[in-house]
Amino acid sequence: MKYSDLVEDGASDTRKQEFLAGGGMAAITIRIPKNLRDVGKEAATLKGVSFSAFIRMCMIDELVKKGQ
Repeated sequence: MKYSDLVEDGASDTRKQEFLAGGGMAAITIRIPKNLRDVGKEAATLKGVSFSAFIRMCMIDELVKKGQ
């Protein structure tokens, strides 16, 4: 099943979040401005999570919110 199938079928936000959070891990490299990274690390610390967990949460929230 693909994420687009869930969106087309009108799956609940919870179901979409479960799909996005599931699966194996993949290592990636992204290039972002240092200031953005530093602020992201601070925001993650304030939430009590790691930077990578914060990025995953933001991506999941954005995808589910817009129904993409």
